[in-house]
Amino acid sequence: DHERVGWNQIHHDARTIGAALQARDVQVGDHVAILGPTSRALVTAIQGCWLAGAASMVLPLPMRMGSLDEFVSQTRGRIRHGDAQLLLIDESLAAFYPLEPGDPPVVFLTDVIGGSDDVVIPSPDPERLLILQYTSGSTSEPKGVMIPDRVLGANLHALVTAGEVVPDTDVVVSWLPLYHDMGLVGTLSTPMVYGIDLVQAAPQDFLAHPGNWMNWLSQYGGTMTAGPNFSWVLAARALRRMEGIDLSSMRMALSGAEPVDPEVVESFVREAGRFGFPPGAIFPAFGMAEVAIAGTFPPIGRGMVVDSVDLQVLERERIAVPRTLTEGDETTDVRRLPHLGFAVPGLEIRVCAPDSVDVLPDRSVGELQLRGTSVTPGYYKRPEATAALFRDGWLCTGDLAYLVDGELVMCGRIKDVIIVGGRNVFPEDIERAVNVLDGVRAGNVIAFGVDGYKGKETVIVVAEVKTDDLAAVRELIHHRTIEVCGLPPRDIMLVRPSTLPKTSSGKLQRGLCKQQYLDETLQLV
Repeated sequence: DHERVGWNQIHHDARTIGAALQARDVQVGDHVAILGPTSRALVTAIQGCWLAGAASMVLPLPMRMGSLDEFVSQTRGRIRHGDAQLLLIDESLAAFYPLEPGDPPVVFLTDVIGGSDDVVIPSPDPERLLILQYTSGSTSEPKGVMIPDRVLGANLHALVTAGEVVPDTDVVVSWLPLYHDMGLVGTLSTPMVYGIDLVQAAPQDFLAHPGNWMNWLSQYGGTMTAGPNFSWVLAARALRRMEGIDLSSMRMALSGAEPVDPEVVESFVREAGRFGFPPGAIFPAFGMAEVAIAGTFPPIGRGMVVDSVDLQVLERERIAVPRTLTEGDETTDVRRLPHLGFAVPGLEIRVCAPDSVDVLPDRSVGELQLRGTSVTPGYYKRPEATAALFRDGWLCTGDLAYLVDGELVMCGRIKDVIIVGGRNVFPEDIERAVNVLDGVRAGNVIAFGVDGYKGKETVIVVAEVKTDDLAAVRELIHHRTIEVCGLPPRDIMLVRPSTLPKTSSGKLQRGLCKQQYLDETLQLV
């Protein structure tokens, strides 16, 4: 079932929402929280806030209904921290959010559509906030990324330019949640501002049947889509059972928001190729909420380029020395890392030694830093976090990366690196190797380090399992971890399905999982 609506109709309805907000005393510069599933009303409400001169705060939905109390407390935390003047809520969710003293007024989405459209459009102000984007971290202190008009406009322009978007002919297909930057900015705001055809589904419609995504691309002639690494795993799996679809219209299939696994990409391209998918359409890219969304884009039509580097040298010396696998080599001797493209227009990137402004040469691993037109001014009401975000006018991402002829290659997060016997072990490597083992739920493995004997770090692996033969899985994980990092894990914790902590956008939360391990609150099988 689908409903076709012109952007002009959305714009008209958004004017009625803007007018209704102003009638409820929402002033220019206020913040409006929005809570609801993906729907036409949600899309319209986001635009309605902007027309009234207010910033939208689109709030995450509960990932798992078991954590309802946590969902309510996190939602309330964001609403209050973000100084929301009003909460626009979908009627179906109202029962889940009981009002407390100090909460802003609550209005149903259905009550603000369809009235007068005499909204008073405020005069342009490049510094006025359009989006307050709460990062999906695990800390109790919510961080709202401030996206003013000038930042959003600059990033959308950069995205359209670097992505060679053709508004008249492109068709964007998305199931991404609109409370996440990739969905809100990347796949909704770009079509909304540039008048591009958009097929917008809800995340649950994809998660329940991942093949739906591929069907939508075929049915609507999709040319552009995006998803995190785990979604391409599910898509490739679904494609093995599909027939009769046509993916030949695709020209940008963006993989971002999570580390891009080259083998996942290659598996998807192989399966999708049977349906006419052009290999050059695969598009590994880097982005983050702190630059609205788009950070680096590869050339359109190039497909994935992988850097194969010597793992030992990378871990011991933090230098990416090219190395190709020859016969007899262990695959664990080489790390394969995808090129993620070049800074989009208006942005610059550099790699510095961590905690410094010393710029490193090509192929030396350090911290990725950015500056330019689409960098956030900082976090709302978090002066210390904002100060820590910048060094010498550059935004410090906290990501380990290196450059090859100006092109970005990511290695991992600085704070997640496990130092074992003088080696910098990247938890992604362990997670990726364990993910493919029999009995392990793919995409549901977390590795981290804890202090061990004489203060040396040791490795812990936590995995969701889908088998009763726990001893066999434990043995496989034990040997695979030794292959990857040269040392056996101190602990292997096997936990129940759907219990590993994840952010609202589905990313695994290493820090929170480590805390649960230390607190002995993991839900073991």
